[in-house]
Amino acid sequence: MAPTENVPVLAGNVVDTHCHMDISFDDDHQLATVDEALANAAAVGVSHVIQVGCDVESSRNAVAIATAHDNVWATVALHPNAAAHDTHLDESLIAIRELAALPVVRGIGETGLDYYRTDKDQADKQHISFRAHIDMCKELGKPLIIHDRDAHDDVIATLKNYGAPNTVVFHCYSGDAAMAKICADNGWYMSFSGVVTFKNAQNLRDALVVAPDELILVETDSPFLTPAPFRGRPNASELMPFTVRQIAATRGQSEELICDLLFSNAARVFGPF
Repeated sequence: MAPTENVPVLAGNVVDTHCHMDISFDDDHQLATVDEALANAAAVGVSHVIQVGCDVESSRNAVAIATAHDNVWATVALHPNAAAHDTHLDESLIAIRELAALPVVRGIGETGLDYYRTDKDQADKQHISFRAHIDMCKELGKPLIIHDRDAHDDVIATLKNYGAPNTVVFHCYSGDAAMAKICADNGWYMSFSGVVTFKNAQNLRDALVVAPDELILVETDSPFLTPAPFRGRPNASELMPFTVRQIAATRGQSEELICDLLFSNAARVFGPF
């Protein structure tokens, strides 16, 4: 698949710290092959990507993709919504633990809490799964990648009361500036997506302003959360320059500096690359 036209080339290399290259949700758009997606991304300065698992099957696929490509690492997990509906949760967690120990797996997630699709009062399995993934991170010394949707208070309470692992990443950060300060105080990374380019996302831009240099990451969450000006079509790592440039503009920093920070932070969490 040919690269998208009119996408700027970044001033330095960055890492897409969270993507799903194997998911297609739009029948009107052809899904690029992994090789095509990586080539198109590299052409604009996205030198590495993290392929993320959401259940046992997609986690195994993430491992396979990472094993076959030098510029891809994997993370593995049960997404909180997958955990909520898993009738064999114990067995699934065992399978994730086995995958998590592999060298190509550089993080454990996306896991956490999601009260958008699962009622808070029916989220027992999500909490069990979340804590199990935290345990894996502590055991294996790998970063925790958090999915937090409409559950900020409970996610933070779990990290504080159950005990966070050494490295925590809030995937697709969706909090405000006050939550960003909590993350900063605890040394938790905040990964920003194409949502920062949306007109109605001032809360994220406010959070970006107060987030410390050393705790910001960037991601696509492709094929979701496509940045402006391409909203309405599936996202891909090749569109990351629009998100990176918005981050630079919001923080009042040069594109070169932001690329440097984003790459070095990603290397600290997932690397070396």
